[in-house]
Amino acid sequence: MKEQIYTIPVNTAFEKSRDDKSCGCPFCTMQEILQKNELDLITGASMMEPDIRIKTNEQGFCKKHYDMMLLMKNRLGIALMLESHLDEVAGKVSAKGLMPMLKGKGNAACESLKKLEESCYVCGKIEFHIDKMFECAVFLWESDPEFRKKTEAQPFFCLPHYRRFIEYAKRDMQKKNYDDFYKSVSNIENCYLTALREDVSWFCKKFDYRYADEPWYNSKDAIERATAFLNGRV
Repeated sequence: MKEQIYTIPVNTAFEKSRDDKSCGCPFCTMQEILQKNELDLITGASMMEPDIRIKTNEQGFCKKHYDMMLLMKNRLGIALMLESHLDEVAGKVSAKGLMPMLKGKGNAACESLKKLEESCYVCGKIEFHIDKMFECAVFLWESDPEFRKKTEAQPFFCLPHYRRFIEYAKRDMQKKNYDDFYKSVSNIENCYLTALREDVSWFCKKFDYRYADEPWYNSKDAIERATAFLNGRV
């Protein structure tokens, strides 16, 4: 089955978070690895492969991934990609025509530029693979009792990945299994959210002089953990 291609990275991420709770959401771990791999590839030999250059010329990159690429020390490679990407952009702008916008027209130009603003070669590659990993996680939960135990041992799932995990399960899982799945992952989420809220509240209280001499308990990194929970790490 196609899901089996992704069983190793999915199992590895779930085992890592099971064994070390500080690793947090396993899907964030998978996404971080995918992001690193894609950036390494695109700033390495892959940038000169004709089929990939065609795609990067068309799609470009989001600001986040441009910024990350600039930290990877291959400025000439980035410049070469920008050179051909800007040629592609110039062709689209010229073909669609920006001047008609000044006359109340230019809808085609606006649509073309909007599409370009929303595209990123690296984001697209990550999304393709993370999509398959969600499918694989659902497949494993339904077919492998050991993976169910790994899932129950997770510290939490960030909210975006929690939502997607449920959506993929609802779409792909047999109805007779879905209720147990939903109860399991929701229990993980609710338990973590309860503890996180308490930690954030205690962090706030520590700035009140009445609590100055009280210990921090588990609240020193509550802000960082809350933002990672709400938005994911990637």
